[in-house]
Amino acid sequence: MDVCVKIIKNNKDFFDQSLDEIKLLKYVNKHDPGDKYHILRLYDYFYYREHLLIVCELLKANLYEFHKFNRESGGEVYFTMPRLQSITIQCLEALQFLHSLGLIHCDLKPENILVKSYSRCEVKVIDLGSSCFETDHLCSYVQSRSYRAPEVILGLPYDKKIDIWSLGCILAELCTGNVLLQNDSPATLLARVIGIIGPIDQGMLAKGRDTYKYFTKNHMLYERNQETNRLEYLIPKKTSLRHRLPMGDQGFIDFVAHLLEVNPKKRPSASEALKHPWLSYPYEPISS
Repeated sequence: MDVCVKIIKNNKDFFDQSLDEIKLLKYVNKHDPGDKYHILRLYDYFYYREHLLIVCELLKANLYEFHKFNRESGGEVYFTMPRLQSITIQCLEALQFLHSLGLIHCDLKPENILVKSYSRCEVKVIDLGSSCFETDHLCSYVQSRSYRAPEVILGLPYDKKIDIWSLGCILAELCTGNVLLQNDSPATLLARVIGIIGPIDQGMLAKGRDTYKYFTKNHMLYERNQETNRLEYLIPKKTSLRHRLPMGDQGFIDFVAHLLEVNPKKRPSASEALKHPWLSYPYEPISS
């Protein structure tokens, strides 16, 4: 049997994070004995020559690498609507399962979704190294920035809905090949959110512990210019998801907009998202 052996850097932070991941993978795998919920399988772990080694199932490329390869090779486009629909269902089933165990993934991005089978379009979610239980004392620095939910940036309490936001960003990126919310700072990320998706609720701004870092008292978005050290207003460039996703059909665009609801109270849970009509749209079957 082919396996993947991950050698952990001999440094305390990596070691501690890997032990946390092992604990979570054991816990998650134990609750999914039939391997039904599209989460990486852990087989074994051991200590060898002062290094921690983790043995898990061998998977193929991650979605970021594979999308890049697919685009650059100039072959047939892989991420068609039927395949995006299939990947979405698998990711939502993985999230629904994790969330039912009280876990938040906290770092969902294309690099953390790996292909299990290209022909059958099967994927697995990996990297529980940043995951936490909803009941934990949640830290404010979670999620890779381009996939970070507005409530995390503003320093609001957050929950499993942050994973749903990340999935919306991932699907838009797989559709176009470009990061949806391109940014070089949290402030420019907020400008993208406002420009593409819409304004941030006044209530969220009022309650955010970190709102003052990005918004003036009258809710103007600003950023400190690193070179001049002066404060500058950021004016969001108004566009739309429809405009940003020209290859997507209307059902897909409605679905992504559903996941990218700025207010987490209005954003669907994984179970609710699985009921969206786009996921039962009868595309041509995926040829294997």
